Amino acid sequence: MQKFNAWAFKENKSEQVLTLLGINHSTAPVEIRERVNFQPEQMDKALQAVFGLEKCAGAALLSTCNRTEIYLDAETDGEALMKWLAEWHHYDVDVIRQCHYFYQGDQAATHLMRVAAGLDSMVLGEPQIFGQLKEAYADAEKAGTLNSTLHQIFQHTFATAKHIRTETAIGQNPVSIAYAAVMLSKQIFSSLSDKTALLVGAGDTIALVGRHLKEQGVGRMIIANRTLDRGRQLADELGAESALLSDIPERLAEADITVTSTASQLPLLGKGAVETALRRRKHRMMFMIDLAVPRDIEPQVGELDDVYLFSVDDLYDVIEENRRSRELAANEAEDLVKASVQRLNQDLVSRGNSDLIRRYRSAAESTMADELAKAKQQLNGGTDAEEVLERLANNLTRKLIHHPTSELNRIVSSGDSNLTELASQLLGIHDKNSDH
Repeated sequence: MQKFNAWAFKENKSEQVLTLLGINHSTAPVEIRERVNFQPEQMDKALQAVFGLEKCAGAALLSTCNRTEIYLDAETDGEALMKWLAEWHHYDVDVIRQCHYFYQGDQAATHLMRVAAGLDSMVLGEPQIFGQLKEAYADAEKAGTLNSTLHQIFQHTFATAKHIRTETAIGQNPVSIAYAAVMLSKQIFSSLSDKTALLVGAGDTIALVGRHLKEQGVGRMIIANRTLDRGRQLADELGAESALLSDIPERLAEADITVTSTASQLPLLGKGAVETALRRRKHRMMFMIDLAVPRDIEPQVGELDDVYLFSVDDLYDVIEENRRSRELAANEAEDLVKASVQRLNQDLVSRGNSDLIRRYRSAAESTMADELAKAKQQLNGGTDAEEVLERLANNLTRKLIHHPTSELNRIVSSGDSNLTELASQLLGIHDKNSDH
């Protein structure tokens, strides 16, 4: 008998399997990641587009500065997904082919849980990715591309990530890209108490940078954002000044530390603007960190004297020390992930079995209803009741045993005694001469 596969069961007569295609910080540099990044305003259309792929029953997209991942409940291959990703972003599929990863079934579920727990992050154990995954789930739900299978997998994943943070030390002494950026600024400047930080953007990453800078005693902060209300709200929270993005050319010269993290598709700071700021500063050193993908600061800015420019990829060495301190907790977390994938398999099998039972009972009840309706019609037409009952019993028995009998003939012909015994147990029929 064919073994039931939790990751490939039939739903609406088409096979689905959990499928994942991704590109992240460990497989591709920022130059590639920024080309395949999905912006928030694109998410709904992108979800509808990938959901339209053949044999796709569910879809979700995760896109951050460090990774872009496509999660599907579908029977497809990596080549088809790579072509879709390349076509959507008008990018070279050969580049994607060289730096992607593709998982299905248990491997895909394991990867998803590792991502949620921060085990696959640039900063081991960082908590921000958990919230980003929940946003990806919400986006898919809003777009109507989150089917019941993906819903179950994501909910199980969220529960696993929470359990790992409770049961291990992976979340202790919180670190993140934002934290690493602030620690790097402390290495550049012996003290932050007399420094001014310009934070460009007002999202979660910038808010986290601001909180860490405040904890480290930075002298002054300026929050520059596209909308003044959001920037002012964060500035009030941090005890900072607020400004608009259009104010940056004037305010840049005040900044010893500049950290950017916006969703802009084009750079906000070019070489010319920074050169002007340096002249006004009389060439006092400027420390700049670009945490955005696509990048907010033109790479050529790093060529200027008196400027230290770092991208998210440059923070890798800084965070390695943090990673080593969490490796023991990560080992414990990996064991929890393995156990959780097994439980997810069991849950999916249970769901598949429940669906099988429901469909079997529904088919039998439908047959009964059809025959009962015929019997009532015959009675109303004056047919003898005994004849009607006999015909009802015969027709119902014949239809209910037709398919099982055909399958029994096939099993008996195969000569497989194990299958024959299993069939007898399933049908509740036993040899009277046996000991059972």
